[in-house]
Formats: sequence, structure tokens, C-alpha cells
Amino acid sequence: MTTKNYHELLKDRIFIGGADDVEDMMNNEKVEIIYDLRAEAPKEESKYNRVHSPIVDDADHQDDSVKKSIEHVVHAYNEGKKVYFHCQGGSNRTGTVAIGTLLSLGKANTIEEAEKMAKEARPKINVKPEMKETLKRIFPNA
Repeated sequence: MTTKNYHELLKDRIFIGGADDVEDMMNNEKVEIIYDLRAEAPKEESKYNRVHSPIVDDADHQDDSVKKSIEHVVHAYNEGKKVYFHCQGGSNRTGTVAIGTLLSLGKANTIEEAEKMAKEARPKINVKPEMKETLKRIFPNA
């Protein structure tokens, strides 16, 4: 029995975790597309279908990059693809996109509800205040 360090956000469809979990996740889940949220992502080619969708950690006003990353995940999901997204450790940027994805897909109605769901899926999620402000601007009614 292996310990999975990545988690299911939406059963059998959307997986979340950290950069170090990609190999293990691909061996188990065979996702079709990976969104790498790290601004510091390596430049070398990936053997997987990896799309670089950078969000800068610890920076204000990441609205455009967060919104774009959420849209990427939602679009792939709506096309029926299995998706994995990650940042370095899988807590702040990954959590932010997880919350936005749940809101965009109508799985949650408020940022708080989406955050609770995301943390139930991946307990180490810890969204920083500046990212919560970004989510409030992207989802003003949530």
C-alpha cells in the first residue's frame, strides 16, 4: 500500500497536490492534463501534458493569473478530461485555484464553503490573505 500525497478534489476527475507528487499521481490516476501553477516552474520539457499557468506566490493582485488558471481547469473539466493541478507544496496557490474551481463549477456557493470542501479534500491547504482577497475580487457574489 502506498501513501498518496495528492488528493481528489472531484472524484475521479480533478486531483490536486504538490510538484513532487506528479510522478506518483500519473502512475495511479493517468490524468490527461497537468496545470503547473508555479511561477518558478522548471523550463525543461515534461513527459506529461503539462501546461504552465503561473501564479506568483506572496504577491498582490494576482487576479488575472488566478482567474486564468481557474478557467484552464474548468475548461478541461468541462471537456471531460481528468485534470491535476499543483504548485510547489500544494497549499496556497493550489488551494486558491481549488476554491475558484469549486465556485466556478457550482459545487460551492461561497468562498468559505469552497475552502472547507477544498480542505476536506486536502487538509494542508492554507490560502494566504492576499489570495483570499483575489478570490473575493474574482467572485464578488460568493
